[in-house]
Amino acid sequence: MDIVVCVKRVPDTSEADVIIAKDERTVEAGDLVFDINEWDKYAVEEAVLLKEKYGGTVTAVTLGPDETEDTLRRCFATGADKAIRLTDSAFEGSDAAAIAKIIHQAVKDLKFDLIFTGTQASDDGYGQVGPVLASLLGTPHASVVTQVDIADGKARVQRELEGGLSEVVEVPLPAVFTIQTGINEPRYVSIMGVRKAAGKEIETAGLADLGLTAEDVGEKGSMTKVERLFLPPVTKEAEIIQGSPDEASTRLAQIIKDKGGFS
Repeated sequence: MDIVVCVKRVPDTSEADVIIAKDERTVEAGDLVFDINEWDKYAVEEAVLLKEKYGGTVTAVTLGPDETEDTLRRCFATGADKAIRLTDSAFEGSDAAAIAKIIHQAVKDLKFDLIFTGTQASDDGYGQVGPVLASLLGTPHASVVTQVDIADGKARVQRELEGGLSEVVEVPLPAVFTIQTGINEPRYVSIMGVRKAAGKEIETAGLADLGLTAEDVGEKGSMTKVERLFLPPVTKEAEIIQGSPDEASTRLAQIIKDKGGFS
């Protein structure tokens, strides 16, 4: 069972002040703490669990500068066998589709039974890389996966639906799955484990290595572009509607009408 896991290094903004950069298209990263994307932790753990059960290898793939090597070292410490870092200044500004295109070029000739991504990334929330990658590879895929069982060259997976529902589907291998949080309990990665992973080799590949051109990636190769980031504006305090039910409903209807809800 050979598995490729796509991981991403993201900023932790849960308890940080987010400051928009001067270009109004990025955030100031100087004071932010970075870590592996939350969904990707579960994807790596699931890949390692399947390797431990069926044998095989786990290859972690990420896209980014030198700093992203820490993310790959964490994957090594969790149980990954190989790591590939895709890095080139031309990749900057790539949207989800362009990122999937870059990853596709890196993994299309690898031997794999499964490719895992996180369901989404905490910094952009797109959730598109996995499905687009599957489309480029021409393989079946399932999203928001909460359980994976392998038998007879197929994966029987449970996936989360809206409204607390779920479904079970059988998917022939090879396939691409986007992994949901809660599918497992990610193991604790010790400092000693990270230190042991420090000496492992990380393969790197850039634009030319992947057979791509500057037109294929970055903003030129993207289908979407961030025009402007801004913090939600501060608005007036909420209005507490008082009075009888008839008076309150009349006032509520008027507010909705004033806001353009209906005419």
